[in-house]
Amino acid sequence: MADSRGFLKYRRSGAQRRPVELRLLDWKEVYNPVSSDLLSEQAARCMDCGIPFCHHGCPLGNLIPEWNNLVYKDEFAGAIARLHATNNFPEFTGRLCPAPCEAACVLGINDDPVSIELIEKSIVEYAFEHGMVQPLDNLVQTGKTVAVVGSGPSGLAAAQQLRRAGHLVDVYERADKPGGLLRYGIPEFKMEKWVLDRRLSQLRAEGITFICNVEVGSDIFLSELKSKYNAVVLCVGATVPREIEVEGRELEGIYQAMEFLPVANKVASRELSYHPMSARDKNVVIIGGGDTGADCLGTVLRQGARSVTQLEIMPEPPMTRQPSTPWPTWPTIFRISSAHEEGGERMFSMSTKKFVGSDGKVQGLLLVEVEQKITETGMRFVEIEGSDKVLNAELVLIATGFLGPERTVINGSQVETDLRSNIQTDVHWTAEESVFAAGDCRRGQSLIVWAIAEGRSVAQAVDRYLMGESDLPTPIDTKTRALAL
Repeated sequence: MADSRGFLKYRRSGAQRRPVELRLLDWKEVYNPVSSDLLSEQAARCMDCGIPFCHHGCPLGNLIPEWNNLVYKDEFAGAIARLHATNNFPEFTGRLCPAPCEAACVLGINDDPVSIELIEKSIVEYAFEHGMVQPLDNLVQTGKTVAVVGSGPSGLAAAQQLRRAGHLVDVYERADKPGGLLRYGIPEFKMEKWVLDRRLSQLRAEGITFICNVEVGSDIFLSELKSKYNAVVLCVGATVPREIEVEGRELEGIYQAMEFLPVANKVASRELSYHPMSARDKNVVIIGGGDTGADCLGTVLRQGARSVTQLEIMPEPPMTRQPSTPWPTWPTIFRISSAHEEGGERMFSMSTKKFVGSDGKVQGLLLVEVEQKITETGMRFVEIEGSDKVLNAELVLIATGFLGPERTVINGSQVETDLRSNIQTDVHWTAEESVFAAGDCRRGQSLIVWAIAEGRSVAQAVDRYLMGESDLPTPIDTKTRALAL
């Protein structure tokens, strides 16, 4: 292990965020660089447990104790090799993953867990800076062709793995640039887009072709892809937004988060000169307390909103882990993102009864406080009598999650969806011959780390289908693991 007494000598520390008053003036990432001394200390806290439950928490099965030890020894070449052995894109997960590995860290039973995500990001950034991340060359050529539909994290992981198995891979993306939600859903202050473009350059150098501005199911159909390629992999994400069906929803000024955020990203990257839905000088209400809601919060604050209120229908979570979510499971606790540090008010146990407005434009929301109660039909939210209130708003953003993939992509095919509207598979096989599915479109809205794990897993399934066997590494079968968790 790195330092047998490291977890006793050093306290947990993470990367320091830039001062709020400075970071609200730009779209740059919120974190300052990490010193080598701090990194070594944090790696030393890893206990190299006999049974490393961080592996259980990570869907990718990252070799966390191994690369912690190598970082402590200043052996970054070995650390990045072990990191890339299980994770194609640690620079993405190191910035965007909520770190279920840390929730499962053994040290976290009675102390602060190891700063795994900080170390992960630091390894890959050091590796890029020192030329340790290069395109693989002299790849074998199988002569087989694969179309990957969607260029989010699952599609990119599947494409890279399949290309490294020797297949020719084309990635289809309906947007003007590849990256999916990594490009147009994740704000710049969480991940600047040069990080994405840097990795895309590696994929292109390895021989992957990106075909943008083409929507499968509209511009080209699944049947055409099947006739052109030996296999097709659907990695189209879960992009159908969950709606709020209350009176006044049609008023101007009410938008889904994914109507708002992509435009904001294009303005931040100077692809557009202005945002037609800008929050400047407006009272803003964000409905939804998850990550997408926090992304909206940080964005409207940078746009100059007059006030921001974030609503959540669930009650305020506890500050510490509860018996209902024991270690090493993911705890439901009160979390403060970088955006929450920057401003705005959070309101819990609130439900929207009605949007109010004038001249066709939204002016506010009629809210009611709710509580969870067990009824004959199950758990329900019940209104608390007399708790109605009106909240002023000229801009409302709905960030209540996603229901599944858009059906356009499977038009005219035998691909089926399940009861939750996700693409139905037997692990990764769909009902259509030679068509596979992975990521959020298969398992529902989830984490980026799950998307990458799914991409790696489906790549092995496709490789085995094409070649009869596969040497590609893969995480534990995702279907089995999901049931286990």
